[in-house]
Order: sequence, then C-alpha cells, then structure tokens
Amino acid sequence: MTNKKTFKAAALLVLLGASFSANAYDADWKRGRVYYRSVCTSCHVAMPIGSINPSTKTKAEWSAYLQSDKHAKGKEALSKYVSKAYRASIKSGNKAAEKFADTPDQELADDIKAFLIKGAKDGDAPATCS
Repeated sequence: MTNKKTFKAAALLVLLGASFSANAYDADWKRGRVYYRSVCTSCHVAMPIGSINPSTKTKAEWSAYLQSDKHAKGKEALSKYVSKAYRASIKSGNKAAEKFADTPDQELADDIKAFLIKGAKDGDAPATCS
C-alpha cells in the first residue's frame, strides 16, 4: 500500500515537472542581440560613455548587473529600458523598439540576458557591438 502511494506521488511530481518545463520560456539570444545593438548600443554611442560590448564583462558580471536592476550608476532601473512604455516612447525613431513593441518585458529581458551571456568575455561567442 505504501509503495503504491509513493509511486503515485512520484508520478504526480514527474507530470508536474513536465508541465512546468513545457511552459518555460526559451530565451532568444538573436532577438536580444537585435534589441541590444539597436536600442542599448545606439543610446550609449550617443552618450559620453560610448558603446558597451558584451565581451567587456564576464557571464557572472553580466548576471549580477542585470539582477541588480540598476542603470546609470544606480540612478535608474535597468528594467525601464526594456519596458513596453520605454519602447513606445522611442519607437518612432528606433525600428527595433517598434518591432518589439508588443513583446512581453520579461521575455525581452531574458533575450537580452541570453545575448549578453553568450557574448560575454567568458561566453560561448565573445561579442563586440558595432
């Protein structure tokens, strides 16, 4: 009797795990690259800071930076620049912002993170932005 209950519980956990993994979003580093290069890099180039290439940081440094959600030396939330509201405010002058206007914020943030991690100094394909 106990073995049947244990088996049923294990089977239920397997099914629940399968349903959660089926719903997980698989980040698109290519979409993240397009947004980063078109929105982030174009803005940074216009500022005194200049462009920030993904290969300037390690994967751990990018992960920590993104998790901190601090931009401009902590003056602003980084998430602001991935929000639908921000994209709407710049879409008339930025094709990528217009193209991704309806993309959920978290999906776009995950896409950018995937690009930065892939292109990091110690990533699979260290990248520069030009």
